[in-house]
Amino acid sequence: MDEIENFSEKIHEQSNEHAHHILSEGKEKWVLYVALSTALIAVLAAVAGLLAGNHADEAMLAQMRSSDQWAFYQAKGIKTELLASSNKILLAMGKTPAPADTVKIKANKKEQAKIMEEAKAFQKESDEHGVKHSILAKAVTLFQVAIAIGAISIITKRKGLWLGSMGFAVIGLFFLLSAFF
Repeated sequence: MDEIENFSEKIHEQSNEHAHHILSEGKEKWVLYVALSTALIAVLAAVAGLLAGNHADEAMLAQMRSSDQWAFYQAKGIKTELLASSNKILLAMGKTPAPADTVKIKANKKEQAKIMEEAKAFQKESDEHGVKHSILAKAVTLFQVAIAIGAISIITKRKGLWLGSMGFAVIGLFFLLSAFF
């Protein structure tokens, strides 16, 4: 992600230098608007990039918590099955299992159900963060495309390209805002 951000920063700097050169010669005022809009788009790209990274981190952390809970669930299940097997062996030998073991088996099964719910909740949280990360990554990409097209519009002196870059920026803004709703 850093390479992409560095690339967009270079394009943004080059377009600003070119715009400054054109404006210092007193030519084409619209280039100033391209430079300003590109700067604003770069800010939006940076914000979207930070948010996307945050959601990726949160998705990973929630996934690890879910995995931990599933491991705990399995460990409880193994302990419960060991106790149940011991009780079966005792019964087969004609002996009575300890009443505490039967109580422990029931308690473990209840605890396993609670652990399963926690694991599923963490998985759901991870999935939600993953979706938001994906949406924000699309916003970052669209903003970077808008920046690149804006720079090309200055270099080629084509206003139509600038309008196209603004279209990409609007779509990127839509993705940025949709990550919150």
